Amino acid sequence: MPKWNNWSGKVVAQPKQIRTPASEAELSDLLCETDTTDSPVRALGAAHSHSRLVPTPGTLIDLHGISGVVSVDRSAQLAQIRGGTRISDLGLPLRDEGVALLNQGDIDRQSIGGAIATGTHGTGRSLQNLSAGMQSARLVLPSGEIIECSREIEPDLFEVNRIGLGAAGILSEVSLSVRPAYKLQERLWLEDLDHVLERIDELSRASRHLEFFWMPGGQRAACKALEETEADPVYPLAAEGKRLAWSYEVLANHRPDKHSEMEYSVAEQDGPACVRELRKKITQDFPELTWPIEYRTLAADDAWLSTTQNVPTVTISVHQGADQSDEPLFRACEKIFRKYGGRPHWGKVHFLNQADLSSLYPRWLDWWRIRNQWDPKNRMMNDHLARLRPPLMD
Repeated sequence: MPKWNNWSGKVVAQPKQIRTPASEAELSDLLCETDTTDSPVRALGAAHSHSRLVPTPGTLIDLHGISGVVSVDRSAQLAQIRGGTRISDLGLPLRDEGVALLNQGDIDRQSIGGAIATGTHGTGRSLQNLSAGMQSARLVLPSGEIIECSREIEPDLFEVNRIGLGAAGILSEVSLSVRPAYKLQERLWLEDLDHVLERIDELSRASRHLEFFWMPGGQRAACKALEETEADPVYPLAAEGKRLAWSYEVLANHRPDKHSEMEYSVAEQDGPACVRELRKKITQDFPELTWPIEYRTLAADDAWLSTTQNVPTVTISVHQGADQSDEPLFRACEKIFRKYGGRPHWGKVHFLNQADLSSLYPRWLDWWRIRNQWDPKNRMMNDHLARLRPPLMD
């Protein structure tokens, strides 16, 4: 029986088989084949998720063979992209067409389909997550049927798949909003954490992108701001914090150290107080922690499972080394996040159940009702999703 693990090695599985279709048609045939036995299936993007969304005892479908930019419409500012495409493989092909992603995270190893399915994001108080930029999609349903959806065509299915957790079909192709290609100038500085928290609103309004990291035991935060510029790119690329280049060359960073991560979104106005409580808890109870807290900003959107649904937020992440136990730290921090009404990142560790999530998402039951309509045999479920599903929908 094959073995699989995620990027950090913390999430493992032993599926019956791992298959790698090379096209949408092959993916459709594979799902038709497994549908005859009602075998469970889960899709695999780049294995960069820290949550247990991927493991299955059935068929694990690796989508890296379904990749590439299909087309770019510069006048409509849309790019048609296959779902298994790594974000790291988008920058240059899009720039060759004169466009760029609106934003991206500080890691670019994820697949675009996986990033959309989990609400992955970058930073910037006027910038939304990647899911918000999806304008239409081609899905392969558990039955193998290929279907298109958008706000006008099968709108409920589209809403469910804007952040779909891989539970209501597999994104084989997406139409994503883009913009004219742009360059960024990066600036990095150290500043007392309390001072940063006092003026975080000013700082986040002054830059297109702002984030900071605080290392436990330290007094200062490492702050990073990025601004658009018309200046020529400077090569070879400088070290992080000093780069001036095309957006995709500056937004992405090299983060090779294996770790697990918990991230919650809290309302923008609650961010500083939440960080102060996390600092106190970590200083008192986890003084040995050597991994940072990360703080980013994120604009509101209206996707049913978005962590920023109708609320401008900040996202706060805590990390632990992959070779260390993360549960004590994460459970302690999660209590603080929940005090502030936080919503967990779908691709990272959390311990919430369906009752907890139902209280955070007004369309929670609607999402599940529609998901179930498109996967009546529950073939795209796994143990993690079963824990989240409302009991009356079992």
